[in-house]
Amino acid sequence: MRVLDVAAVSAWSAACVHSLAVLRPAIDGINVYPVADSDTGSNLLFTLTAAREALAEAEPATAAEALSVFAKGAVAAAKGNSGVIMSQVVRGIAESAAAREIDGPGLAEALGCADRAATGAVSRPVAGTILTVLHTVAASVRDATGSLEEVAAAAASVAAEALEETPKQLPVLAVAGVVDAGARGLVAVLDALAGVISGSLVEPEHPLEAHHHHTVDAPTAWEVMYLLDDVDEGSLPGLRKTLSGLGDSVTVAGDGAGAYAVHVHCADIGAALEAGIELGRPRRVRVEPLITPTPVEVGGGIDRSVVAVVHGGPLAELLRAEGVAVLSVAPGGAPTVEEMLGLINEAAGHHVTVLPGGQELTAAADAAAGHAMAADRDVVVIPCVSPVQVLAALAVHDKDRRTNDDVVAMAEAAAATRRGELRIAQEESLTWVGRAQAGDVVGLVDGEVVLIEPAPASETSLVAAAVGVLNRMLALGGELVTVLTGVDVPVRLPGELADQLRLEHPEVELTSYAGGQSDAVLLMGVE
Repeated sequence: MRVLDVAAVSAWSAACVHSLAVLRPAIDGINVYPVADSDTGSNLLFTLTAAREALAEAEPATAAEALSVFAKGAVAAAKGNSGVIMSQVVRGIAESAAAREIDGPGLAEALGCADRAATGAVSRPVAGTILTVLHTVAASVRDATGSLEEVAAAAASVAAEALEETPKQLPVLAVAGVVDAGARGLVAVLDALAGVISGSLVEPEHPLEAHHHHTVDAPTAWEVMYLLDDVDEGSLPGLRKTLSGLGDSVTVAGDGAGAYAVHVHCADIGAALEAGIELGRPRRVRVEPLITPTPVEVGGGIDRSVVAVVHGGPLAELLRAEGVAVLSVAPGGAPTVEEMLGLINEAAGHHVTVLPGGQELTAAADAAAGHAMAADRDVVVIPCVSPVQVLAALAVHDKDRRTNDDVVAMAEAAAATRRGELRIAQEESLTWVGRAQAGDVVGLVDGEVVLIEPAPASETSLVAAAVGVLNRMLALGGELVTVLTGVDVPVRLPGELADQLRLEHPEVELTSYAGGQSDAVLLMGVE
């Protein structure tokens, strides 16, 4: 039974460097993500070249030791987001090799370990990138029982197929007609591994060349990288959170021996370094200006995007079904700066319109729109107090209309939508219409309490309260009522509400969707 040995690891490291050197012009040419990382080919080559040199200087006795040296060298020299992620791919394989020999099933297990290590190092994994390809590979070979050569060949083949799917998973790739550069680098690394094992290395090819050229502006932000020693592993989530508040492309990757490679794109260099100093000992600090490619604008194609940030999984899925890129935030939570920047920068086109489904989400969107990492985008945030206003704005969105006219139309539709809510009171409170006790059904119109139905809440009382709220809203006119149901709404309530509304307001059209919100039983909009 053939297993990965020291000689094969050494040959693989050399083949990786050779393949990436050959592909570097193509990889640099096709890169469009991360948006602010315009030299991914160089970063991958730099990272693995340094790791190869570290391995060449060592005298490992086993494949596990060789992989460990290779991984530590990659982490120590990791350059750029793609370099850090690739270092974790090698580290995952090395950790797996320390527990068992790398035969066919062992390689399958090692790729699964690599997937977990790489994904765990990234603060905000993005679909359509190197992580997506790696996850697809790991999943495809998870239960493989073939030989080492068969599993390696299968992994390389699946990686190539997954690479071609990446433009469908990330809008900015689809518009540019290219693939993710880091993902292309991973394919080269797996091709090299399969070639070393089979003894049939071939020169890498790449059929998905860039279709467009990008102009670059002066740097508006910085890529900050350093190694962090003497840090408590339990403090790493806090470090990731701090860095995510400064910018995007956050990775904190370990080498398995107590050192961590820290990477972030941000505008505040000092704050990024201070975050590390508070937890450990930074060293080998590298700061480079980010030369940001101009967002792709294809003649006759997409030059702008509409994106949304909302609470509630069902509502997010509803918006995605309409072709809108959505950031779904946990109920009651707020998105990080990194999450908002990712939503904006991963959108296609120069102009991005953001529809936030609440006041706190609007504030987060405004903060990201003015961030240095989004300076190359023309970002407009349409204030929305409720998700029903997001739906109203999208209902009038017309991609064929002039950008400014479309933004005005969406903003006017959102502002003109009156909003109502049904909530269950959590504690006693005094309102304009009387005292509400815990458990009472409270109806609101545009944020003001207008009625109270005594506890306990039932389908009957909820329907009565909803109709009462809608009657007040429809008194000023309206033709369309949109209802978003919460997670705890009775199953039959939407139907009963429709029946009652049909009797009292036959001229009004009612549309009901699952919203998934946890803070309100019903959200209602009248247009």
